[in-house]
Amino acid sequence: MTARANSYDYEGLLSCARGELFGPGNAQLPAPPMLMVDRITAITADGGAHGKGEVVAELDVKPDLWFFKCHFLGDPVMPGCLGLDALWQLTGFFLGWTGMPGRGRALGVGEVKFSGQVTPATSLVRYTVTMKRVIDRKLKLGIADGQMEADGQVIYTTTDMRVGLFTEATG
Repeated sequence: MTARANSYDYEGLLSCARGELFGPGNAQLPAPPMLMVDRITAITADGGAHGKGEVVAELDVKPDLWFFKCHFLGDPVMPGCLGLDALWQLTGFFLGWTGMPGRGRALGVGEVKFSGQVTPATSLVRYTVTMKRVIDRKLKLGIADGQMEADGQVIYTTTDMRVGLFTEATG
């Protein structure tokens, strides 16, 4: 892997989705429309509350986003699972960014709390993933807490998100 950047624009995220950023067989973001992030504004290996790393990313909310057309008719709202998936996406991205090999897979979450929602009137979603533990042995695993804000108001919080990296040999 080349030198790690501390932020990524949309084209950089698409490079990751195509498998170019971290190399073949390694962590990838999903392609649009499942890519739930427009940019990573900051990523650090030693930031966050636990000093184990942090990722901050943003999504520009546009009223014509695909999920508003079907969830729900006459009452459009971003599905909560997509916000959670974005936090998992960023946790896996962090592991790939550190240079760990393998394909990322979400493995669970301790707790998720929703206290608000994203509607077509929302302008900006900000995600923050704070790494709590990074295991880089035969087992490649990240454990993190996450937060999602809509226009500056915290609306989702998660604890103990788990993402693992898997090679063909490990499964």
